[in-house]
Amino acid sequence: MKNILVVGAGGQIGSELVPYLREQYGNSNVVATDIDKKKCANLSDGPFEQLDATNGKEFHEIVKKYKIDAIYNMVALLSATGEKNPELAWKINMGALENSLNIAKENNCSVFTPSSIGAFGPTTPMDNTPQDTIMQPNTIYGVCKVSGELLSNYYHSRFGVDTRSVRFPGIISNVTLPGGGTTDYAVEVYYEAIKKQQYTCNLGKGTFLDMMYMPDAIKACVQLMEADPTKLIHRNSFNISAMSFDPEMIADEIAKHIPEFKMAYDVDKAKQAIANSWPNSMDDSAAKEEWGWNPRYNLAAMTIDMLEKIQEKFDKGLI
Repeated sequence: MKNILVVGAGGQIGSELVPYLREQYGNSNVVATDIDKKKCANLSDGPFEQLDATNGKEFHEIVKKYKIDAIYNMVALLSATGEKNPELAWKINMGALENSLNIAKENNCSVFTPSSIGAFGPTTPMDNTPQDTIMQPNTIYGVCKVSGELLSNYYHSRFGVDTRSVRFPGIISNVTLPGGGTTDYAVEVYYEAIKKQQYTCNLGKGTFLDMMYMPDAIKACVQLMEADPTKLIHRNSFNISAMSFDPEMIADEIAKHIPEFKMAYDVDKAKQAIANSWPNSMDDSAAKEEWGWNPRYNLAAMTIDMLEKIQEKFDKGLI
């Protein structure tokens, strides 16, 4: 049985990845870490260690203590937040990755680190973006992601570290709210639809972006890490996608279930500029061919599940 370490377990993906991994591998075999202990209060059914992932010494000690076989490095300062403090974004995003790779090299661990559509830029083909293409991002978040992909591939080719990664689109979840991403509107809109039957979107009409429901995102992480390495032509990083829509489409889908729902617009210029530099849709055929990627949720199915889950929270007074 593998011993797994999730770094950044209190984040949007990590907070749902840990319970899923514990179901698969056992509670005691999945160690959650985060710099903020309060964010991991719901992960008390298994081992937890408070950790600043940029502290290499403490990071290494935890890996040795639990005899870790696989590291899921989920630490990142997101796109919109990163633009407010680029130096901090680089320090956190690249510091956590550098430690993950060096510690994995010394302890024979595999490493999963998510990349993002943010790795692409305005010169990238916008529609059906190829697996292998021009990557010239104009945000510090994107620069970190491209650098991370290259560094991870280097550690695989130079040192034999088993590094793997996916380029996530926007992630939509009914459990943990996002924290400073350009695609946050696609989560917020569901909450506001339940609470107020209206929402003011900070991205403009016609802004298409790839998106994915959290259950598919979690499945992708584990499915790739369990894939036969002999079949992987790519490693860092695979395009993956589930759906592409603009704000009007998500509003129309919600209105099918909440007819009184209305969407207004107040465009955030900084977020809009970032969104405009990202792909409208990605070609994820390499992931499908090399490790069997196959998402379950489309916009219609996700909307039904999101509204049901958030309505349950609202009825219980949790939101």
